[in-house]
Amino acid sequence: MFVVDASIALTWCIDDEATVATDAILHRLLLEGGIAPAHWPLEMANALRLAAHRGLLDERDVERARSIVLGLPVVVLPVETSTALGLVAIAETFDLSVYDAAYLDLAWVRGLGLATLDSSLARASTDRGVTVIQA
Repeated sequence: MFVVDASIALTWCIDDEATVATDAILHRLLLEGGIAPAHWPLEMANALRLAAHRGLLDERDVERARSIVLGLPVVVLPVETSTALGLVAIAETFDLSVYDAAYLDLAWVRGLGLATLDSSLARASTDRGVTVIQA
């Protein structure tokens, strides 16, 4: 099991974004399962909306992407208010958004790797001692 952020999951929804490496991570996800913080579905939905707005996805592609996201073995975990407020310090320390700090903290607390394409989040993960699952 590992933490999945939206940047990696989006590659499985947009054909032009997929690579052999991201497909390998998808295969691993299908075997092991993954987890994500509570905002992950909102981040995925917003990214799909933006991709459609930018002309990267048509209506049929968006429906296909929704099916893909719904089928991913990613367990979305709640984030308590106290945890969310504690993420501010992590975000400050590693110069991340609080949203990205949530992925980092979840991986660190659970002792799991983190799959991301976000270079800032990957760098912060390495600095925090979290294994980055490479794409």
